[in-house]
Amino acid sequence: MEIAFAGVIGALAGSFLNVVVHRLPRRESLVRPASHCPHCGVPVKPYDNIPILSFLLLRGRCRNCSGRISPRYPLVEALTAALCVGAVLSHESAAGIALSVTLVLLVVPAALIDLEHRIIPNRLTAAGAILALALGTALDPAGEPERLLAAAAAGGFLLLAAIAYPGGMGIGDVKLAGVMGLFLGRSVAAAIVVALLSGVLVGMVIIARKGARAGRKTAVPFGPFLALGALVAVFAGEQLVSVYANHFL
Repeated sequence: MEIAFAGVIGALAGSFLNVVVHRLPRRESLVRPASHCPHCGVPVKPYDNIPILSFLLLRGRCRNCSGRISPRYPLVEALTAALCVGAVLSHESAAGIALSVTLVLLVVPAALIDLEHRIIPNRLTAAGAILALALGTALDPAGEPERLLAAAAAGGFLLLAAIAYPGGMGIGDVKLAGVMGLFLGRSVAAAIVVALLSGVLVGMVIIARKGARAGRKTAVPFGPFLALGALVAVFAGEQLVSVYANHFL
């Protein structure tokens, strides 16, 4: 029942995240107007707004004008549902589940917005920070000092990188890393390492395909790599930190 509930809530949340991804960088209201077809502007009926299922039943087209609906919408809904289920399965405590699921709902839109617009909106990271502090204080007050220290360390580390190499790191990335620390605690170290390694790997692939000169000029947002690191940390962060501590410290 918990898994089914997490899946349903995740899919519903994914539907809302699609709205966030589209409207937040455009500074539009997340509530009004109601969901509508981008082609004809007709409001979407409630029975046509069921996550994943409505897209399949409508065969990816608007009921009113037959305009094509982007497959991104059901993909985000399905991905969010799967990640929420995974977060529930990976944690036993209420605090761990709440913080992990909320982090999933933060990094998914952050990655998509950064990919499309090259920004991570302040309203998104601010909301994440408030939720992390509220959930952490209410459900695991003893762990809050560690999470605050992790936030300062992660944000400070990327701030130094942004100062040293302004073109490669944005302040939005710094803020997102700090917020990730508020959710993950010491596991944020694993998230940062995964983000850096995956970013370097992608950079090497780009250079190999375009050449050194063109590759270095190719702008690649770092937010998606931070999101990937956060997800790895949600599912295996404690294990990775323990392995490092036991073998290298």
